[in-house]
Amino acid sequence: MDIKNNKYYKLWFKDPMTYVMGAVLLSVFQIITFAVTGNPWGVTGPFANWGAWVFELFGGSVDSWSYFSTKSAQATLKAGFLNDPGSIRNLGVIVGALFSTLMASQFKFKKIKSKKQVIAAVLGGFLMGYGARLAYGCNIGAFYSGIASLSLSGWIFGIALFIGAFLGSKLLVKYFM
Repeated sequence: MDIKNNKYYKLWFKDPMTYVMGAVLLSVFQIITFAVTGNPWGVTGPFANWGAWVFELFGGSVDSWSYFSTKSAQATLKAGFLNDPGSIRNLGVIVGALFSTLMASQFKFKKIKSKKQVIAAVLGGFLMGYGARLAYGCNIGAFYSGIASLSLSGWIFGIALFIGAFLGSKLLVKYFM
């Protein structure tokens, strides 16, 4: 039997899911995350911890940095990567995305078209990461989890996210395309 012609393989790995299915799955994972960890789903906080662990690996210390000065932040750093639910969840998202891409035969290296493309990607990534830390959350932690937690800040973040995406796309087209 050829797996590529199997209807279940096609359903789960080849055919794209509907937006409704994606929304339902995100909601289910949000509920599970909140039930298991006691915290809403967040992505950028663990990335900050990853940076701190790498910095400490090379002999640095983040103990005096205000972001890592709280007892809970210090406890997370001391507990390590494998004891941080957010880090495990982020790793699962990364591995899951790679697995899904490989199973759908969509993984490919693309040629870099220009230096402008590299500059736009690096600048965009930096601004998104900086903005996520400045806002104390990303589209998942501040927007999606904020709204799911019935927080007004989630709606405010959503409005700012929309405005930022609109302006960013205009700047991208004007300067990098």
